[in-house]
Amino acid sequence: MEPDVSAEDDDRSAAVGSDGDVDDEDVPVSVYVRDIATSVGAVVLVGLLLFAVSGVWPPLVAIESGSMTPNIDTGDMVLIMEEDRFPGPDARHGVVTAETGAESNYVMFREPGDVIVFEPNGNEQRTPVIHRAMFYVEKGENWYDRADPDDVGTAGSCADLRNCPAPHDGFVTKGDFNDAYDQVTGTSTVVRDEWVVGTAELRIPGLGWVRLQTGTRLAG
Repeated sequence: MEPDVSAEDDDRSAAVGSDGDVDDEDVPVSVYVRDIATSVGAVVLVGLLLFAVSGVWPPLVAIESGSMTPNIDTGDMVLIMEEDRFPGPDARHGVVTAETGAESNYVMFREPGDVIVFEPNGNEQRTPVIHRAMFYVEKGENWYDRADPDDVGTAGSCADLRNCPAPHDGFVTKGDFNDAYDQVTGTSTVVRDEWVVGTAELRIPGLGWVRLQTGTRLAG
């Protein structure tokens, strides 16, 4: 005697729509949970791999200002690397300045020198800044003569500049789109090397717009 499978077939038919797709209400909740868990796990895995490579958390940050335009734009996503991991030639504290990069032909984001992420004035509560390291100064140095005359505003000497002589060792910085050094505009004093979070290594155009709404961002 053969088993009656008609009822089972009817049940299967009922679970399948006229177009051949399985009805959503018949898909077990566990399937959705598994899919979500798989997606979250993949994101976490990618994040951990990027952290392992970069040494910085979070390794990806979104750009919220246009101070680095056109080389890095508002809404871009940028990969940050710990500055001492893979330093360029003649780096100082893991950073190649624009001054040094111009001599060695070291270019990042279309111009000489590293683009760094730093805490302005060493303040961890402020939004980090992403600007180019222009040159390195030592405590007490009169750096006016090393500066580009176009980037010091109306200053005619060191006495007319903020942060000159240099209050301590560190980097003079500037946004590629800005008209003056950060140390002239008051964005930050000379950037101590311990205030540097890392160097910008890779730009992903436009991907940062979503992150700007919810995640880590960088100011200019």
